[in-house]
Amino acid sequence: MTRGRAAGALIGLSGGTFLYTTAEALPIGLLLPMAGDLAVSPSQVGMLVTAYGAVVMVASVPLTALVRRVPRRRLLSALLAGFVLSTAVTTSTFALLLVARMVTATTHALFWAVVVPAAAELFRPALRGRVVAVVFAGGTVALALGVPAGTWLGDRAGWRASFLAVAGLGAVVLVVVAALLPSTRPEDGHAARGATPDARRFWLLVAMAVLATAGAIAAYTYVALFVTEVTGLSAASVGAVLFARGIASVLGILAIGALLERSPWLALLTTVALQSAALLGLYTFGQRPSVSVGLIALAGLAFAAFTATLGGLVLQVAPGRSDLAAAAVSAAVNVGITAGAFVGGVALPSHGVRATVLIGALLGVAALVLALGERLIRPALRLSRGADSRHASAGVGTSSSSASRRTRV
Repeated sequence: MTRGRAAGALIGLSGGTFLYTTAEALPIGLLLPMAGDLAVSPSQVGMLVTAYGAVVMVASVPLTALVRRVPRRRLLSALLAGFVLSTAVTTSTFALLLVARMVTATTHALFWAVVVPAAAELFRPALRGRVVAVVFAGGTVALALGVPAGTWLGDRAGWRASFLAVAGLGAVVLVVVAALLPSTRPEDGHAARGATPDARRFWLLVAMAVLATAGAIAAYTYVALFVTEVTGLSAASVGAVLFARGIASVLGILAIGALLERSPWLALLTTVALQSAALLGLYTFGQRPSVSVGLIALAGLAFAAFTATLGGLVLQVAPGRSDLAAAAVSAAVNVGITAGAFVGGVALPSHGVRATVLIGALLGVAALVLALGERLIRPALRLSRGADSRHASAGVGTSSSSASRRTRV
């Protein structure tokens, strides 16, 4: 496969992550116009996002296991075709729109399980960190530019125009992926299974995905309220603050690739520590506008880099097939999203918006403690096993000597 074709296929896969992230979050920006046009409450429109995440959370692993033998190009092309058709459904009936969103979410659950191994196969293993960063950059750019652009278009041309535009871009990505991605079997290639399988560290990764994601979302869900109530900026400035966070997130994705290749576990610890520090700083110094905006951007940078690190580490420690491992981590991230938004919503009425930032920081610290604890326990376990092994060997040697002496007597 030529380098140009591989690069084109990688751009197509990154475009897919851009589209899925944009489509998932677009109802958030178009909440009010969609509610008015569909004659439903804003909370019902919010169900389009909540139910979407629930489908991804539940369906990722079983669906990935079901299609585990389907070649990558055929599977990804079918998923993108399903994305285009379901996203283009812009009916005036809320129930039918909800069904279409569930179809999109189903294709989303499979796409995120397959896209990282498929992208990694395009290049040699030494470039894996940068390849994963490029794939995740699509999702980060979606939050920085895709969702704001879709919201802008929906405000001016109607919410249906935004969804149709995303579907149109999806058709372009579908053509690119179908034309350039090689038709490889899922079980073939260097990314089909973990490079250094480790079940203990894989499940540690899953737990950290839940905790660190929940921490990020607990704070991010109510960031607009924090900016206006704590920092004291105007509501009109929220868009600029989120744009700064989005740009920082893109930089975080681009910066983490090289570290991910050299020391993936250091990358994981660094990103979680950076996110926790940024949120603790925001809780303490959030009243200062310049400091607050900088820390919000830093938290975005850290979380974006963290998600890319998850993708890279799945390819390293997956205890079996990497697509099933990626599906489990994707489900864990969606558990974290749901839990973070719920915990933040519970704390908000009684303790105020600053509490959501503190909770986010503490959840990140919990993830960090979990990882550091595993790093300390593992060498101790190795030492204990080594001592037991030496003791057993010594015991065997002693028994053999005794038996030999008895034989000579």
